[in-house]
Amino acid sequence: MHESPHITEAESEIMKLLWQQEPLSANEIISKLTQQMQWSDQTIKTFLNRLHKKKAIRFEKSGRNYLYYPLVSHDEFLKAENRSFLNRIYNGAVGMLCAKFIQEEQLSKEDIEELQQILENKKKS
Repeated sequence: MHESPHITEAESEIMKLLWQQEPLSANEIISKLTQQMQWSDQTIKTFLNRLHKKKAIRFEKSGRNYLYYPLVSHDEFLKAENRSFLNRIYNGAVGMLCAKFIQEEQLSKEDIEELQQILENKKKS
């Protein structure tokens, strides 16, 4: 399995659009993000170029348009972000992360039962 490229928070805004709908033209991406983020066309084009260089997206030329497709799935992105957070904040100690989360957050009975089931399944595998 290849390692997912590091996608910045700003770049993830483009990826979110592509995960929702693909392909999107550069103009569609620019139109949506100038409304949402108040970014300039050039800023968005810079992010598209960065994502392409990182091999997070690909494009096809279609007439006068460029159509963009994600090469990194949303699931791959989440796994990489989770791993990065775990390593950065908890020095890779997943047990400590889970314990802290469970201690600090309000959990319903259903949440607790679901967590117990996940742990039981993990123990079996």
